[in-house]
Amino acid sequence: MARYTGPRTKKARAFGEAIFGPDRAFEKRKYSPGQHGNKRRRKQRSDYAMQLMEKQKAKYTYGVLERQFRNLFESASGKKGVTGEVLLQFLEARLDNTVFRLGIAPTRRAARQLVSHKHIVVNGKVTNIPSCQLRPGDIIGVRGKSQGNMVIVDSVNTKSEVRKFPWLEWEKEKMQGKFMEYPDREAIPENINEQLIVELYSK
Repeated sequence: MARYTGPRTKKARAFGEAIFGPDRAFEKRKYSPGQHGNKRRRKQRSDYAMQLMEKQKAKYTYGVLERQFRNLFESASGKKGVTGEVLLQFLEARLDNTVFRLGIAPTRRAARQLVSHKHIVVNGKVTNIPSCQLRPGDIIGVRGKSQGNMVIVDSVNTKSEVRKFPWLEWEKEKMQGKFMEYPDREAIPENINEQLIVELYSK
């Protein structure tokens, strides 16, 4: 399974946001990485640089590599609606992201691992493809024999009450949730300017 395995704090500092989740190292040094630290005078970025940076931020936030991201953009371009918003909806509808949003896993990276290790079921069937696209009405749950997994138990007990999203339902007793609909852009909490991504791919 292809995924980014490099330094996460360094990437977060490059974007100026803790895109991988809470990070104490990032909080100590919120300036861009490099030997000159925050003393170096940065040149104003070009439009292309800003567009590229926004695309990279979205890719690293959701844990998607270039080919997957491009394919999602092309799929979004063929759908009705605003292309940028549809792209974010497709990213939110990924199985690994939904497992994270439901609070089954503490991070997207952990959610991807749970899916790959066959701890997650979709509509009653074991699914080990993190990029699986969910549809409204799909039921996402924890596999029966995996419900005692301490990573899952700890995450559900500490995070599920915090992560409430209007397009998802969660039943703690059954250890399962429902993907009810594609989210509106206003409901997606990620700080991403999707219009810049559209402009980049439209060149």
